[in-house]
Amino acid sequence: MKQNKYDNPEFFNKYQEMERSQLGLVGAGEWHAFEKMMPNFKDKTVLDLGCGFGWYSLYAAEHGAKSVIGVDISEKMLAEANKKNNYPNIIKYINSPIEDIEFPQESFDVVLSSLTFHYLNSFSDICAKVNNYLTKNGEFIFSVEHPVFTAEGSENWFYNDQGQILHWPVDNYFSEGVRETNFLGEKVFKYHRTLTTYISELLNHGFEITNLVEPKPDSKLLATVSGMEDELRRPMMLLIAAKKVNHK
Repeated sequence: MKQNKYDNPEFFNKYQEMERSQLGLVGAGEWHAFEKMMPNFKDKTVLDLGCGFGWYSLYAAEHGAKSVIGVDISEKMLAEANKKNNYPNIIKYINSPIEDIEFPQESFDVVLSSLTFHYLNSFSDICAKVNNYLTKNGEFIFSVEHPVFTAEGSENWFYNDQGQILHWPVDNYFSEGVRETNFLGEKVFKYHRTLTTYISELLNHGFEITNLVEPKPDSKLLATVSGMEDELRRPMMLLIAAKKVNHK
C-alpha cells in the first residue's frame, strides 16, 4: 500500500502549517534526542528515506557529507525540499516510493529515515534493502512511531465526560499489521509492529544495534507548551541506530 497523502493539496497545506514543517529539525519534539544519535557525516555518502522537506538531507550536507540522495513519494514535498536546497552539488532528490528504489550494492555510508517506516508494509524488506546499500560498518539511523503509540490504532487519548485525559489505550499489541487512523483530518493507514519485530528484523538482516532511545519531550517544550507534560505518560516515538556488520 503506497500512500501519497502529501500530494493532496488540502492535506499538504495543513502539513505545511505544522511546527516541524515551519521550523525544521528544531521544531521536531524528538530532535533533541535524535541529534545525539547522528553519525559523523564528514565525506560520507548518505541516503535519506522519506526525506520530506529535506531537513535531514540538509543537516547531513551542512555537516560535511560528500553526497546525499533524498527519496520521497511526494512531488509536493520534494518541490519544497528543492527550494531549500542550498547544496545542489551535494543533495539530489528522487521522486519514488521507497519500496521501488534500487541502488548498487554498498552505495552509501549512512542511511537515515524520519517517521516513515510505519507507513510501509514490510520492515523486513527495508532492512534487506538498507543492508545491501550500506558499506560494511555503515550506519542506519531512523525514527518511527513507538509500538505503544500505534498498537490500538486510533492514536488518541481516552477522555472522561469532562474532556479530561484518562489514559492512553494499548490494545492488540501483538496483532501486527495495518491500522486506520486520522491525521490532519484525513484517513491514513499505518502499520503497527512490535518492538521485538523492529529489533529482530535488524539483527536478522546483519545489523548490530548501537543505540535505542524512547525520547521524552525536551525540557524547554515541557516548560513552554501547554499540555506537553501529558507526553510523559506514554512514549510516542522510537529512535534506533544500527551498524551493518554482515551482508545479508
